[in-house]
Parts: sequence; structure tokens; C-alpha cells
Amino acid sequence: MEQRQLGRTGLRVSRIGLGTLTWGRDTDEHDAADLMKTFWEAGGTLVDTADVYGDGEAEYLLGKLIDGLVPRRDLVISTKAGSVADPDRRFDGSRGHLLSALDGSLARLGTDHVDLWHVHAYDPDTPLEETLQALDLAVSSGRARYAAVSNFCGWQLAKAATWQLSAPGRTRLAGTQLEYSLLQRGVEREVLPAALDLGIGLLPSSPLGRGVLTGKYRGDSMPPDSRGASEHLAPFVAPYLDDTASRIVDALATAADGLAVTPLQVALAWVRDRPGVAAPIVGARNAQQLTAALSVETLSLPDEICRALDDVSAPVHRYPDHDWSTL
Repeated sequence: MEQRQLGRTGLRVSRIGLGTLTWGRDTDEHDAADLMKTFWEAGGTLVDTADVYGDGEAEYLLGKLIDGLVPRRDLVISTKAGSVADPDRRFDGSRGHLLSALDGSLARLGTDHVDLWHVHAYDPDTPLEETLQALDLAVSSGRARYAAVSNFCGWQLAKAATWQLSAPGRTRLAGTQLEYSLLQRGVEREVLPAALDLGIGLLPSSPLGRGVLTGKYRGDSMPPDSRGASEHLAPFVAPYLDDTASRIVDALATAADGLAVTPLQVALAWVRDRPGVAAPIVGARNAQQLTAALSVETLSLPDEICRALDDVSAPVHRYPDHDWSTL
């Protein structure tokens, strides 16, 4: 698999990443092992997790597979900290919480460092400079090799990245992770321009529109083993089962038929090759699904297909995004 630089850093990652959101909850150890082996044998390196996935079980499962199945040196392990199970506070970006969470992640993963460490979300109750100091301490202590953020909006990302670049010795942000697909192009409004300007690589989550872009839900279909039919994941899929999504999925299916490939392959190739994207994170349920996603490696979409998909999925951006100097 092709390797790409993550932002303006020396870190190289496979251009498709393996997500572990369901590990330890819907994905057991046997399936996780099959996924990891399939991914590694295809040349994949970037494995993404978080301290809250499966209440820590995702990291624990990943740790069991490191070296026992896949050499640690062959992986780029990415994890996150900052989300908390507190009804009064969803995110905790305090220095104390973040560094304690990182130590917990390392213990569950069974490693002395992670390759990429994300602040999971912006915490409005903690000064941003305190949150960012935790990234500096993690890197300077060797517990993390590179630092990133997740779910930061445009101004938050720009402020964080500029702060990190404003003084020698601070750790520049290597990447940012947000949802990005043909069904969700909101990052193009402010986040992506900021990332491109500041040299930050984008790691799209849910690149298949929470599974909708595979075409499995066309015509009101609801496969019984799908996330849309799952009691705890149905609300996650539901926002993408509207008329707008149907038009995009129909156009995607037409493009796939014309190229003699699958809608999944077209959707994943589209987001993988967008400007600023380093590696979409794919969360497959089993090795068969992952193999289907990894088959996109040899696919490059023709320009006319990209333009057609761009047009049908174009988000509405008006003031202040419009170039008023042309009026």
C-alpha cells in the first residue's frame, strides 16, 4: 500500500487506516485478529483507536495483537484522549487528565509509546494552551512521537496550530481527524483550508458515510446485520438516510457501474484522493469487508467522475465563503 507523509512532518502512514471504534464491543478478539492480519498483509500501517472505544477494550485488544500477531515496528499506532463518561462534562482537555489518560492507553496497548496522539475534542472549559502543553510533554517525554487533534472546528484548529508554531520547542500538529465523505463535506468550509495552509494532514473518519455509501441501504433496504439495524448504532446512521443522501448514493452507483467497480470503492477513492487527505480511517466489521475496502488501492477515479460526484454532493457554502471580490 502507498505510504503518505502526514502533514508537514516526517511521519509516514498508509493511505488507508484501520479503525477500531467497535473493537471490544461489536468486534471480538477473533475478528479483530482477522482484521489486523488482513490489514498488515495488505501493507497497511496506520491503526486508529481511542481510550474510550469499548471503554478501553479496543486498546486492550490491539495491545494483545501487537507482536503476538503483527510486529510493533510495522505499525503506526494512533490513539486519543479527552473524551470522558461524565454527564456534566463530555470532554476534559486538562493537562492532568490527558497525561493520565495517555499512561492508561500505553498500559492497555502494552507499548512504551504511541506514534500519533490526538486530543479527542476541544474542551471549552480548559485554556487551550494548557491542553496543548500536554501534547508537548507527551512528545518530549517520548510517550508520543507525534501530536494531533480531533473534532476541532476551523478556528480551533487554526488557533491550536498557530500557537504550537509560535515558539521554539513546541510540537507542531501533524494531523487532524474529522468526519469527511461524499455525504459529509463540512470540513471543506474552514477546517480543510486551515489544515492545508498550516501543513496539517487530514485523517477522515466515516469515509463511507457511516456505511450508507456502500449502497446497502438503497431502496429502503435495511440489512439485519447492518449498523442501521443495530439498536445502539441506528441513531448514528439515521441522519444519512434522507433524500439528499439517496441522490448522492444513486449517482455513486451510476459511477460505479460505469467503472465496473463497487460504490464502496468509488466513495473511498474519492475521499482518499481529496487535497489535504492523508489517510481515511475505515472501520470494517470483518475481514471480508476490510478486503473490499483495501481493494481500492489500485483505483484512481477519472476526472469526469470526480467532477460529477463533486457536483451532486456539493455542500451549500455562501457568506462569508464566497469570493466577493469577483462580484
